Amino acid sequence: MKITIHSGKQIKETEITISCNCLTPEIEKIISMLRMMDKKLTGTKGGETYLIDADKVLYIDTVDKKTFIYTMDSVYETNLKLYELEEQLTKADFFRASKSCIINFRKIVSLKADFDRRIRVTLINQEQLIVSRQYAEYVKQRLGVK
Repeated sequence: MKITIHSGKQIKETEITISCNCLTPEIEKIISMLRMMDKKLTGTKGGETYLIDADKVLYIDTVDKKTFIYTMDSVYETNLKLYELEEQLTKADFFRASKSCIINFRKIVSLKADFDRRIRVTLINQEQLIVSRQYAEYVKQRLGVK
């Protein structure tokens, strides 16, 4: 892999160009990381609205028809529906884990097979979530295991 960086005062806007023979999973991962840097979500906490960097989000969950965004140190409520967030975040390494949960793939530390073909994931904050059997196959494919 060859990396070339040009910098100078004459450059008005940062531009990233990727030239490749074919689009590999590694390149797709780089692209998703770049997209993630600009992605912001909004959530409320204590009557205030916050801008949340998508790369700080561990997972998003729906409870009692309310949607919550979980980071390492806070929980925010959002007015968006889970499917709307899923559409926004699919290209940024998030995936549907169950009917009520979306997980940030890059915040997973370990996975363990659970009963009934489900998968138990442990996140970087040591919280454990279940990937339902309906979505477990996607996770296995993504990891290249069967």
